[in-house]
Amino acid sequence: MATSLIQVFHSLRPPTASSTAITSSLRNSRTLSASLQVSLGSRSSVDFNSCGLKGCFVPSSARSRTWAMVREREERTEDYPLEGDSVDAVDDKQAVSTPQELLERDFAGTPYVPVYVMLPLGIINGKCELVDPEGLLNQLRTLKSINVDGVMVDCWWGIVEADGPQVYNWSGYKRLFLIVRDLKLKLQVVMSFHECGGNVGDDVHNPLPRWVTEIGKSNPDIYFTDRKGRRNPECLSWGIDKERVLKGRTAVEVYFDYMRSFRVEFDEFFEDEIISEIEVGLGPCGELRYPSYPEKHSWRYPGIGEFQSYDKYLMKSLTKAAEARGHSLWARGPDNAGSYNSKPHETGFFCDGGEYDSYYGRFFLNWYSRVLIDHGEHVLGLANLAFEGTSIAAKLSGIHWWYKTASHAAELTAGFYNPSNRDGYAPIAAMLKKHGAALNFTCVELRTLDQHEDFPEALADPEGLVWQVLNAAWDVRIPVASENALSCHDREGYNKILENAKPLTDPDGRHLSAFTYLRLSPVLMERHNFMEFERFVKRMHGEAVSDLQVNPNKKHAKFQGTDGQVAAA
Repeated sequence: MATSLIQVFHSLRPPTASSTAITSSLRNSRTLSASLQVSLGSRSSVDFNSCGLKGCFVPSSARSRTWAMVREREERTEDYPLEGDSVDAVDDKQAVSTPQELLERDFAGTPYVPVYVMLPLGIINGKCELVDPEGLLNQLRTLKSINVDGVMVDCWWGIVEADGPQVYNWSGYKRLFLIVRDLKLKLQVVMSFHECGGNVGDDVHNPLPRWVTEIGKSNPDIYFTDRKGRRNPECLSWGIDKERVLKGRTAVEVYFDYMRSFRVEFDEFFEDEIISEIEVGLGPCGELRYPSYPEKHSWRYPGIGEFQSYDKYLMKSLTKAAEARGHSLWARGPDNAGSYNSKPHETGFFCDGGEYDSYYGRFFLNWYSRVLIDHGEHVLGLANLAFEGTSIAAKLSGIHWWYKTASHAAELTAGFYNPSNRDGYAPIAAMLKKHGAALNFTCVELRTLDQHEDFPEALADPEGLVWQVLNAAWDVRIPVASENALSCHDREGYNKILENAKPLTDPDGRHLSAFTYLRLSPVLMERHNFMEFERFVKRMHGEAVSDLQVNPNKKHAKFQGTDGQVAAA
């Protein structure tokens, strides 16, 4: 799953960076762009338009400088510095130090949360060949040495079915999976029905299959479309889920055939339980959302984004819904909803008391969000048929900007009908429950205070959003997993992830079902960074660590988890 550029901030911080240093670093980068071109949303809270990082954004002017620094740093880094070495044997001087005032919870004895690591975007090339198998083997051996549970990999539709309808090439993935199985690691596999690439710093570009893009040249309405008629080719519009416009097949049939081919091709890996979960791509960046904030259309954080319902197929659906309601004049999108970079108060639709809460506004938003949920219904229902007996999951992006306003404009344009007077995530959780699917959320490491200090104009509240989404899923008793949106190598960041993975104040001891680290890279494999990652893995597994920074006067309570395990608070 692709990542976004903000992850580089962590790699640029010194190993001993404290929260003050983190905030200072972000502030300094913020001054580089007067327009505050920051983003949130890959994978991933925002994997961007490509499969990049979901959920957080950085000024574009800072990105180019940052990537240059990262490249310079990686040129000085050995590819596999830990190969053949024991982490315990590393010189203590290279370990990340922790400020004495930093207090940490003792997670010894807490529930075991499996830890996976995302593989690099370009691990499989455009010819479906495994890139640098020996180098990958060495890195995976190193991950195995610290008891990482497994890895996550994207199976790109644009690579596998590139040559023609139902002509599949799985060769590179077969070779990769054999290596993973030999090392006794597990696999999370993503059915990636979206485009990868298109952001600054992306090192690969995997478009949709060539035969699909050829259809798009003569019928561009297969893509999501904004009010001005701009098309977005990073994924197919949900308007063609049941339209036979893909050489005699509907989009949903194309997805099902692809998933069924994968299940047959890799039957032995399912039977051996090497494949532990299938994450089903449901939209841009693999996330269940509309592509409402594409950087390719000049969107910049914290713009509210735009509705993406103007292809002829979705407009036909809207017309049908308006006529059924008895108001044919409502067969239109809002004409006062601003543009990609508008703020809510600048629009007649999203401002306080705006049209979003009128009879028409509620009709349109109900339809718009219903199309999103119906798409999840269609694809996940068939995924259960293709992968019967295997866990499936869907990913949501953490759209936290404008969360502290009444309309929650950025969420509305993305398809999450979640204004302050309505819970927009409960219906999504219910749909996932119906299909036995887990929820993967991508915003759990973000801090509201950091957002207020650096981007106060965004009125963001990632912690409030995380609380709402995780509880919506837990309330219907479905598993909840997560990924980090930022590239994380420091103790403070890991501690934040741990706190959200195993909430201290949850009376039922609920916790994440799994965590996937974004992502395997030379920077992660540097000795001091890898030592800190090993420490994090132990704590996610509920093991004791020897260098815990705690207040000796603080008493640690115990609570009984829902799984019967006693968790230390």
